[in-house]
Amino acid sequence: MFLTVAVYYNIIVIILRAVFTELRESTYMPYWFAFDYFFDLTYILDSAVKSRLGFLEQGILVTDVKRLTRCYVKSWKLLVDLLSITPLDLFYFLVGFNPLLRLNRILKVWRVNEFYSDSETKTSSPIGFRLFFLIVNIMAVIHWNACIYFAISKSLGFSTDGWVYDDTTEYKKQLTIKYLYSFYWSMLTLTAIGDTPPPEKIESVLYCICDTLIGVLIFATIFGNIGSMINQMNASRTEFQHDVDAVKRYMEIRKVGSDIQDRVVQWFAYTWNNKQSIDDRQALSILPEKLRAEIAIHVHLHTLKRVAIFQDCEPGLLVELVLKLRLQVFSPGDYICKKGDIGKEMYIIKRGKLEVVSEDGKKVFVTLSDGAVFGEVSILNISGNKTGNRRTASVRSVGYSDLFCLSKDDLWDALKEYPEAKKILMERGQQILRKDNLLDEDAARREELRSMSMDNRISLITVEIDKISKDIGTLTGQLCELQKTLTSECKESAHTEVDSSATDNVVKIDPVKTEISQKEEAVISKQSTTKTTRDASAVSVKTSQATVEQTQDKVNIPGTPDKPHNEAD
Repeated sequence: MFLTVAVYYNIIVIILRAVFTELRESTYMPYWFAFDYFFDLTYILDSAVKSRLGFLEQGILVTDVKRLTRCYVKSWKLLVDLLSITPLDLFYFLVGFNPLLRLNRILKVWRVNEFYSDSETKTSSPIGFRLFFLIVNIMAVIHWNACIYFAISKSLGFSTDGWVYDDTTEYKKQLTIKYLYSFYWSMLTLTAIGDTPPPEKIESVLYCICDTLIGVLIFATIFGNIGSMINQMNASRTEFQHDVDAVKRYMEIRKVGSDIQDRVVQWFAYTWNNKQSIDDRQALSILPEKLRAEIAIHVHLHTLKRVAIFQDCEPGLLVELVLKLRLQVFSPGDYICKKGDIGKEMYIIKRGKLEVVSEDGKKVFVTLSDGAVFGEVSILNISGNKTGNRRTASVRSVGYSDLFCLSKDDLWDALKEYPEAKKILMERGQQILRKDNLLDEDAARREELRSMSMDNRISLITVEIDKISKDIGTLTGQLCELQKTLTSECKESAHTEVDSSATDNVVKIDPVKTEISQKEEAVISKQSTTKTTRDASAVSVKTSQATVEQTQDKVNIPGTPDKPHNEAD
C-alpha cells in the first residue's frame, strides 16, 4: 500500500514540477526533498522485503531465505529495482535542480500491478476496487497529457496562436489556472467529447494526431471496462428482476387474482431487501467440497446445534447436514404445515415468528420465535409412533419468516454412512415420543425385529437357544436331585413298614423263612423305588417341556412358526 502511494507520488509530482517552474521555488524545496527521499527509502525497504517474500512451488510455500534471495537476484526484478533507485539526484550538483532526473523512479510501476492483482482478489468489494483503480489511472493519464500540452505551449510560445496556452492576462498567469486549463484541454482531447482550438503549427498538429490516437485506444478500453463493471454491479439485480418479470407475466397469462399477485410481489421485495434471493448452492458451486463445507459450518452449524437430537452427534454427520440446509421464506399467513400432513421436513426458525394453531386456525396454542425447532421427530420414521409421522398441529407464519429446512430424504442420505449416529438419533427420538406418551412399545419392538437382517436374526436365535439349553441343564440337575431324594425316602419308608409288621405279629421265623422274607422285601422295595422314579421322571419331563414352550413363546422370533401344545405333549 505505501509503495503504491510512493509510485503514484513520483508519477504525478515529477512531471508536474518539471513543467510548472513555480513549484521549484525555494519555498517548496524542503518539502519536496523530504517527500522525495522518504519515498526513496520506501523503495529500498520494498526491495529488501521482496527478496524475502515467499512463493508457491508445486503448491508448497517456499520460505528458505537463501533460496528466496537467490531467486530474486537472478530475476529481472532486481535489475528494474536497481534502476528505479539509482541516485541520479547527484547530478543536481552539475545541472541544478531538475525533477526529470528522478524519472527513473517510475520504473517501479510494475509493483503497482502486483498490488492491484492481489488486492482485487482479497478485497470484499472487487468491483468497487476496480472502478476506483481505473479512475486513478485515468486521472494520471490526463495529468501527464496536460503537463505535456503545457510544455509544448511553452516551447512554441504562449499566446502565439489559438492552440497554445494563452497567458495574456494576469488571471491566466496563476499556477492553478494554468494547470486546470491544461487538464481541461487534455480531458477534451483524449475523450473527444468537446471542441478545442485546432493546431496551427506542424509540431502541434503531430502532437494532436498522436494524442487522438492514444485517446481512442486507451479510452475505448477504459470505457469498455467501466461498462463491464457497471453491468457486473447490476448483474444480480438484473437477474432478479428478470425472474420477477417472468412470474408476473405468468400470473397475467393465467389470470391469477390480484390479491395473490400482490402477495407474490411483496414476497419478491422482501427477499431482495433482506438479501435472501441468493442461492447458496449456486453461489458456492465453483468451490471445492471442503471449502463449501467450511463456509456452511461457519454459517449454519450453530443453527443446527440448536436441534436437541443433533447435539453431540459426529462432526462428519453435522458437516453433511449443514450442506443440505435450505433457506425458505414464508409470507404472512402462510401455513408451513397443517395438522395431519405427513412430515417430510424439519424446520429451524432463523428470523420471524410462527403460531401453532388449531385445525381451523382460530385458536393459538403457542408462538415460536427465533431459534425454535419443530418437525424433527417426524423425519426420523420412528416405528411405534402413534401419530404415524403426521403433523399433530398446524403452524402458521405471523409475518415474513426465514426458516432453514432439512428434508427427510437429505437426512437419510447422510445417515447411510453413519449407522452409529442413526442409532443414537432413533433412540433420542424414541425418548421424545416416550416422554409425550406417543410411542407404542410393542409396535416398536416388532418393527425392530422385522427390520433386522438375516445375520442378526440368526444371532438372536442362537442366543435364545443357548438360554434354553442352560434352562434345560438347570432343570435336569434339579430332576436328579429330586430322584435321589425320592429314592431315599422310599427306602426308609419300606424298612419302617417291615420292622413294624414283624414286631406286631411276633411270629417265629425260621432261618429259611427269614431269608425268603428278606429277599421278598428287597424285591418289593426295588419295585416301589422303580415306580417312584418313573413317576418323578415323567413329572420332570413335563415340567421341562412346559418351560421350553414358555421360553419359545417369550422369544417369539419373527419367521419361526409357533409349535402347537398337543404336538409338544
